Amino acid sequence: MQPASFASAATSPAEGLPLSLPGDAFLADDSQSRSGEAPPAPRSLREAGLGVGQVSDLALKLLYLHGAMAGYEVAQEVRLPFPLVDEALRFLKEQRCAEVTSGDSMGPVSQRFTLTELGRIRARDVFEQCRYVGPAPVPLAAYARQCRAQNVVGLECRADSLLQAFDGFVLQEGLLDELGAALCSGRSIFLFGPPGNGKTEIARRIGRFLHEFGGEIYIPYAIDIDGAIVTVYDPSLHRATDGRAGDDPAAPLANSLAERDFDAPMPDRRWRRIRRPVMLAAGELTLDMLDLRHHPGSGYYTAPLHIKGNGGVFLIDDFGRQIVNPRELLNRWILPLEDRIDFLSLATGRKVAVPFEQVTLFSTNLDPAGLMDEAFLRRLRHKIYVAPPTRDMFARILRRICEAQGIAYHPDSVNTLFGQHYGVNRSPRSSDPRDLVEIAGAICRFRGESLRLDQAVLSEAARRLFCSIDAAVAN
Repeated sequence: MQPASFASAATSPAEGLPLSLPGDAFLADDSQSRSGEAPPAPRSLREAGLGVGQVSDLALKLLYLHGAMAGYEVAQEVRLPFPLVDEALRFLKEQRCAEVTSGDSMGPVSQRFTLTELGRIRARDVFEQCRYVGPAPVPLAAYARQCRAQNVVGLECRADSLLQAFDGFVLQEGLLDELGAALCSGRSIFLFGPPGNGKTEIARRIGRFLHEFGGEIYIPYAIDIDGAIVTVYDPSLHRATDGRAGDDPAAPLANSLAERDFDAPMPDRRWRRIRRPVMLAAGELTLDMLDLRHHPGSGYYTAPLHIKGNGGVFLIDDFGRQIVNPRELLNRWILPLEDRIDFLSLATGRKVAVPFEQVTLFSTNLDPAGLMDEAFLRRLRHKIYVAPPTRDMFARILRRICEAQGIAYHPDSVNTLFGQHYGVNRSPRSSDPRDLVEIAGAICRFRGESLRLDQAVLSEAARRLFCSIDAAVAN
């Protein structure tokens, strides 16, 4: 009886390489990896961390789906240099699973391959095990090294570039200095304070800073963890910047790696160059979303959101309002925040260590003392209180919003609000100017009047925004 897949049948050149590592192995220095540099194209299957059987299985599935393909087309699809793919295609011919039908004018690279009847049977068996078709995965060990080389610890953060990320946002005095120091450390950040004062927007601007000014990093399409394929690159979440023609299956032969000079520096095309990612989770976050997502019908996994965010920002907004108990979430984060390593579970129950390399940012308007104990607070390196706006800050926010809406700004508006509505029982919020102008606009439009913010309209807008339910019922 023949084995279910060539990956299990063929001897792997990478046999003996650790694909799931103990945590401390991630901390080893890799002198060949540098932040911002692409991993080099592998010169052999061993360098690629792959066995000929793994590449043969991918080629089988491609030929089954496309009917016939040239050698360079297979290489383009699996994102490997043709000499490595040629080993797999020759292996398939030796196993009588594939045959050459035409195209020998330029040598093996131009030969067209089709599956034999045996090859089609084998391809169906391989599909039953795993339906993943695409770029060949990279080993977990290589992914860990790259994550360490391009982590956010020690990332350069200057006041001028950080100010650009906060353009148009009114910050309280001293807050930019606190945020800058936190970003330079690359450690976790905890934003807390009363609602409506811009914590979510501050978190998003931090993500904007890393995305626009933090440089570019490389992430793989997929990683291999003990023979299981885990997809990482997500075009809906990651912004690719390489724009290479080789990602187009219809690209001409000249754009492939088929005949490249191995002495010339070429990147490993199993990786994509992207802007530092920004991942956001809010009230919908559950514990199972923080683990590998297994697709039983497809036989492969999808990396969780925080792993897709490696090298960037992972923002947990409205912390404490998730479906799951906040203490359970905190217990889940204690080890990763301390050791920068997370442990994920395969469907077999096996735990694997993966890098946890991003700025993890918690934002909440709940009392921190009621959410977490001292052990967890200690692991949140930077705790930043986002206070209600001062009177001057409130005025600047209102002025900016009026200018953006084309409304005349009246300084007396601030005096009216602070004199009649703010005091011991109610603090101003940074969101109030936006909400007041929005309500005023609705009032004016309903009356068929031009948009304005005079005393009469402002008073009515404030009554609607600040009126308590109890007072409304009493009236």
